[in-house]
Amino acid sequence: MNRYDVLQILFYITALVCLAKPLGSYVADALEGKSVLQGRMFGSIESLIYRLCGINPGEQMNWKGYAGALLALNALGFLAVFLLQLFQLHLPLNPNANGPVELALAFNTAVSFMTNTNWQSYAGETTLSYLTQMLGLSVQNFLSAATGAAVFAALARGLIGRKVSGIGNFWCDITRFTIRVLLPLSIFIAFLLVGSGVVQTFKPHAVVKTLEGTEQTIPLGPAASQIAVKQIGTNGGGFFNANSSHPLENPTPLSNFIEMLSLLLLPVACVFAYGRMAGNNHHAHVLLAVMFSIWAIGLGLALYSEHSASVAMGGLPLMEGKETRFGVTNSVLWAVSTTAASNGSVNAMHSSLSPLAGGVAMFNIMLGEVIFGGVGAGMYGMLLFVLLTVFLCGLMVGRTPEYLGKKIEKREIQMAILGILAPSAVILVGAALTCAVPSALSSLSAKGPHGLSEILYVWSSASGNNGSAFAGLNANTNYYNIGLAIAMLIGRFAVILPCLAIAGSMGDKLPCPPSAGTLPTDTPIFGVLLAAVVVIVGGLTFFPSLALGTIVEQLLMLKGAAF
Repeated sequence: MNRYDVLQILFYITALVCLAKPLGSYVADALEGKSVLQGRMFGSIESLIYRLCGINPGEQMNWKGYAGALLALNALGFLAVFLLQLFQLHLPLNPNANGPVELALAFNTAVSFMTNTNWQSYAGETTLSYLTQMLGLSVQNFLSAATGAAVFAALARGLIGRKVSGIGNFWCDITRFTIRVLLPLSIFIAFLLVGSGVVQTFKPHAVVKTLEGTEQTIPLGPAASQIAVKQIGTNGGGFFNANSSHPLENPTPLSNFIEMLSLLLLPVACVFAYGRMAGNNHHAHVLLAVMFSIWAIGLGLALYSEHSASVAMGGLPLMEGKETRFGVTNSVLWAVSTTAASNGSVNAMHSSLSPLAGGVAMFNIMLGEVIFGGVGAGMYGMLLFVLLTVFLCGLMVGRTPEYLGKKIEKREIQMAILGILAPSAVILVGAALTCAVPSALSSLSAKGPHGLSEILYVWSSASGNNGSAFAGLNANTNYYNIGLAIAMLIGRFAVILPCLAIAGSMGDKLPCPPSAGTLPTDTPIFGVLLAAVVVIVGGLTFFPSLALGTIVEQLLMLKGAAF
């Protein structure tokens, strides 16, 4: 690692924060719907959508009504993607004549894109038609990201507002966020990607003759438009099988920087948006500092491991699974960021990372969507830990815990614990079950600790709605397609529904004036306490399994063993 690598990382962080701060103010205005300028620009389009869909934008929903509307939209999205895959052979925009997708795989893919996971057990260029990619997957990329932002907005209203009749209108929230935030950003990024060489065409795959005289098929398609929203919406599902390591999906260092910047832009902006909505920017800065601290420590460990000479490789750099046009630092920076953001896109193969770097990526996912996380999802995931931290501190001083002037009581903590522990339970139960099923173990490409890491990673990725993979595991089997789909559903909705329940419960309460026993949440001390709770919960839950996987593998690698 040289000074240019360090400068590149510093430039990335600087650009990210400088762009996210004003974008956060814009996002807050979009979610609150109070911006006169935004109303003039997008109001007529939104009004037309409301009239066509019979939506009353002034209607307030309680948390159950909000959850019902959310589940209905997601169910409709699942059905649309599922049917498109089954009947794509008979639909237009299928120049490569891709046939119907097998039922279990179609089910897995539909659930995956509905839940913002974008787990892919298929190769996009050989499995799906252009219509399925655009009308099915790309649309879900918008809607799943908007769903996360809507839940974040609802939870923020419940925590911040005085006693209100509802937590907002789900239909208005997703419409405003899609029209005002996701669409403009996606269009802009798509133009940048096309300009940097990412393919965007409706032509069929090209067949060319190589210098050796053999024929090679070069996959094409409308990739740039889907990649733009895949990154900005923290979706992560690639147009091509190799994702952003594919030369037509991420051809240059410029496109790599644009895509890598995009995947963290909205999650960081949502933190600034929360500070503006709560009227407490210092509190938002503390939350962002906690996120950046955990991310930076993981990045440092991963970079150290990857740049250290490997005994198993005879002292050579660890370049397996990495693109030479990006190098080690760009690959590690992307890997740590994509797992922190629940994005899941890759520009290198995570299974080929050093054990310590792969362990950092896995641990990021295991912590839940709290280190930046998905669009909106990162903030509502972190707010669950904030409530838990305030509650624990209240217990230590013997006072009723309060957050933003509202008392935290039994129901809120029950819901917060459910949202925090449900994905963790699915990871451990799924991994344990897989270890006991011979047909599931037959999908492994590696034995020993790396094989266990492949199992832990696949269940972590599904339950954490990340979508990246230790790709040595063959997940296109009925066991994994159905099991991982169930994990994705639990990992998504077992967090969303408790968040909405908390929003409804807290929204019914009147704020109390701060007292001498109120814990300030905008100080460095609170940031340290919050980080400790996040890491301890993750560490206590997963350290035993990580010790048998990546930690053992790292120690063995230092002795010259490889798996």
